[in-house]
Amino acid sequence: MTVYETEVPGVGHKFELDIGGGERLIVVIHHDGKRDVYLRPEEDADSEQLFTLSGDQARKFGSILEGTYFQPVELDEVAVPLGEAIIEWADVAEGSKLAGTSLETASVRETTGASIIAIQRGEETIPNPTATTRIQPGDTLVILGTREEQSALADLVASEG
Repeated sequence: MTVYETEVPGVGHKFELDIGGGERLIVVIHHDGKRDVYLRPEEDADSEQLFTLSGDQARKFGSILEGTYFQPVELDEVAVPLGEAIIEWADVAEGSKLAGTSLETASVRETTGASIIAIQRGEETIPNPTATTRIQPGDTLVILGTREEQSALADLVASEG
């Protein structure tokens, strides 16, 4: 990841961060502490101003991005007591093949190897759903499985009935 820095006479400094696909995130830090943030979608395109932050706001936002308040776990480097398994979430769309079927009928575990360990239905959480629990459109499935099993289940959830 490359960062380019340029002095802007009478204004401050400009930083450009290559974010891939030809896009650049641009931050202009003014001498008075104000920060303007722009997105340039591609080379030779005009930049679009996204927002402006005061110095205090920029420091707070920067500490959030840095992970001061919450440090995410990098899944490629994490060692968890679940072995190779991870927990993911999948949303069930209206046209999903699983919508309206019971867990028993869906045979998710037999088909993918992954287990549905809970279902979030609006404000209600259904922990340890039984074989007769029906999957509904709009449900969020909480799934335990390896990356491969998660991928197979995501394909199953996305398939149309």
